[in-house]
Parts: sequence; structure tokens; C-alpha cells
Amino acid sequence: MSWPIKSSRLAVLAALALSMAVMTGCAGVALTAGSLAAGTGISHTLSGVVSRTFTAPIKTVEYANARALKDMGIKVVGRETNEDGERVVTAEAKDRKIEVLLEPLTARTTRVRARAMEGFLQDGATATEIILQTERVLAKG
Repeated sequence: MSWPIKSSRLAVLAALALSMAVMTGCAGVALTAGSLAAGTGISHTLSGVVSRTFTAPIKTVEYANARALKDMGIKVVGRETNEDGERVVTAEAKDRKIEVLLEPLTARTTRVRARAMEGFLQDGATATEIILQTERVLAKG
């Protein structure tokens, strides 16, 4: 009787299955790898922060983020610049507290980090959507 899968392929599949079982606690690694593989360029961390770097000045990204939040129906409750020179946007949606940090890396490059909290729980889906909608506004020009 012959196996439909060659032994070398079976070994690779077994190694992948084992690595997935061993890395179940490494959600940050899996999420980052998954989003990069999908081509979005969005990075996720275990602390619930979602980030992406844009090739655009901070003022352009700040406008795009404000427009994205408005389009999503998210209410901005505060804007300030922290001691590190980052723009901090605080917002609310239903029972979620949202924080967006805009960090100027260079005159033409800005890193955006978003975090949405529902009580003590992280809402990575909402944080990801904020980044994606900011990207959408930037793409429109």
C-alpha cells in the first residue's frame, strides 16, 4: 500500500503541525506573520496595539486619521502632543476607549499606532480597521 503523500512532504506537514502546537502562546508572532503575509503591512502586538508606518508627513496622516474616524462614526474626545512629539488622539465608540498615536519618524514618514479597549479587553479588530481606514483616506489623496 502506498501513501498519497510522499514521506518528505509528510515530514514537512508534521513539522508545521508541531510548530503550530508549540507556538499557540505566540499570538503576536502569528498575527504579525499573518498580516504581513496578507500584504497589509499592519503589525499587531500582544498588548493589543496595531501599527503601520506610512510614507507621508504627520499632518497628512493626522488629517487622514481624523477623516477615517469621522467616516467610522467614532467620536474624537481629545488631541494633544505628548513629550515625545507624538500626536495623541483619544476617541470613543460605544463602550470602547480608543487611542491613536501618530509618531513622526522623518519629515515624510509617520508611524501610526492604534489601540481600542472594551473595558479590560483589547479590541484588535477595531484598532485594525482604524489603521485600514486611515490608509484608505491616504490612498484617495
